[in-house]
Amino acid sequence: MYKNILVINTMHIGDLMLVTPALRTLRTNYPEAHIALLTDKPLGDLVRCNENLDECILIDKHGKDKGLLALVRFIRKIRACHFDLVINFHRNERASAIAAFSGGERIVGYSQPGFKRFFDKVMPNCAMADTPQELVKHQVLCHLDVLKEAVGVKTIDDRGLEMMLPPEEEAKAAALWRQEFAPEAKVIAFNIGASWRTKRWLDNYFAACADRFIREGYDVAFMGGPTDVPLVEQCCAQMEEQEHVHVFTGKVSLTVLAGLLRRCSLFLTTDSGPMHVGVAMNVPIVTMFGASPVPTFYPYDGKDVLIKTPEKCHPCGIHECPRKGQDNMACMKNIPVDTVMKYAEELLAAHDGAPAYEWPPHPGDYKCRVIEL
Repeated sequence: MYKNILVINTMHIGDLMLVTPALRTLRTNYPEAHIALLTDKPLGDLVRCNENLDECILIDKHGKDKGLLALVRFIRKIRACHFDLVINFHRNERASAIAAFSGGERIVGYSQPGFKRFFDKVMPNCAMADTPQELVKHQVLCHLDVLKEAVGVKTIDDRGLEMMLPPEEEAKAAALWRQEFAPEAKVIAFNIGASWRTKRWLDNYFAACADRFIREGYDVAFMGGPTDVPLVEQCCAQMEEQEHVHVFTGKVSLTVLAGLLRRCSLFLTTDSGPMHVGVAMNVPIVTMFGASPVPTFYPYDGKDVLIKTPEKCHPCGIHECPRKGQDNMACMKNIPVDTVMKYAEELLAAHDGAPAYEWPPHPGDYKCRVIEL
């Protein structure tokens, strides 16, 4: 019976959200244990109120913890905590090294080859691009496999992606909503940015959808981080409708963004970190997948809709499309606005445009609907 558990995931927004079912499962199986999560400092607010955690340990990997000597000092701090179980959910060099030299009595999970000998059990991450097709699984299920096979948990407690908002951030979101929207407003959220260009649906397509939603009586809210600001400006410049447009891009924290999303009726988004935050907030999602592998990173919610085209190169996992002319970005170009609007309007009609916090729970139903054109 483990008493002091460390979970490591220092990747991106979406990756952190995809760990939350594993955190819930650990808490269910080890109710008296001290469970700590090690994650990247900028992401701390996403998990610091998670009811399944006792502690968040933050690494400033682009600041004071950057570099080899700083990493050694950080590992010494981890060793001083005397964890009896260390689970690594991030297969890169830094996370593998922290796990390997953590001093944990049992060390399991994913690892780079050079650190495997320091682990008690290394598991394959079957959501990675190098996984044989017949073994591919969604990232959430891969994490749960680690708990079953390497830790020995008896009960899987998967309640989907979870995010508990800090009270002060929820209050900020509520105040901002009252400031921006009329009490009767029904709002469609847009996230048009993504870490790779090949994950982005075309900005003029997003603009066309926004115009149509506004003409149907909805408000449109653009989300996203500071790097998405130019994309949103370019998109808005192509819109015919300029009223009922609200731009929060680059202006709010991730947790305030989450608080806004739970009040929205629908989320039109790329494959991105905010998409997974939207899943955790229960907002219905329509997403368009290009370079991303569908089976491993689809929105983990049965009510959501994922649209893709049957391009031979999908999923490429390439950041810039190498195809030329009309074939460039064909995976995104060939997802029509009419198709996206069709499935968006179906979702809205299912609950008469109710905000996300009013949508009923559906535990166990986490495989989204995939539309292959």
